[in-house]
Amino acid sequence: MKNLILTIIASLFCSSIFAQTNAHFTTSGTIEYEKRVNMYAIIKKRMGDDEGSFGAQAFENYKKTQPQFKVLKSTLTFSNNKTLFTPAAPAESNNSWFSDVPEGLQGNTVYTDLSTNISTSAKRVFEEQFLVKDTVRKINWKITDETREIAGYNCRRANAVIMDSVYVVAFYTDEIPLSGGPESFTGLPGMILGVAMPHDNITWFATKVTDLPVSENQLKIPAKGKATDYKGFVATMKKVMKDWGTWGQSYLKSFLL
Repeated sequence: MKNLILTIIASLFCSSIFAQTNAHFTTSGTIEYEKRVNMYAIIKKRMGDDEGSFGAQAFENYKKTQPQFKVLKSTLTFSNNKTLFTPAAPAESNNSWFSDVPEGLQGNTVYTDLSTNISTSAKRVFEEQFLVKDTVRKINWKITDETREIAGYNCRRANAVIMDSVYVVAFYTDEIPLSGGPESFTGLPGMILGVAMPHDNITWFATKVTDLPVSENQLKIPAKGKATDYKGFVATMKKVMKDWGTWGQSYLKSFLL
């Protein structure tokens, strides 16, 4: 009887080791993300109580011709603890009065070296391009027990507050063992496949993960733009938008993201 118990224990132990050894982890490839922006909610908050203004009328016209959710595509390429987030060009141009609302744009190309903890972001602000190089933003995530599946991967939820007041929900998977994610979202024990800013009406969720080798040429560091660090970029944006009122504050938050 004793020998039988020992045999069972040994068998279970070997099975566990075999499963761990043969577990599949994605260490290089591409992730396709879909950014969804609730434009109606964002514009309505901007308009406030000013129901009789020209802007309010423009908003009503916007709702007649444009969908509630604006959908934008992007790709994250990753390998060797490096990631490159690249926005895709919009499928079609939108020349409405609210076409320059920054939440509905994708102006950041972000290269992150997770080994050195340095990121380089090419940021487009209207007609000007900035090249912001600095340490990766530190996010104090709180990991929860909630889980969900995204793009075929098991993910766990984490919550955080960034930029003093922006509430963020993220879903990451340890099946992709890199602490990366879309835009500048990093710092979890696995790849971030979903991000939501519920109070800001914006989400990014992966729609497809492709497991394949990635060459160094596919992870090029952005090189064009006015060079600065994050502190200098913040100072420039605040100076430019100090007299822009409520709209300026929302623009500022979007550009600093």
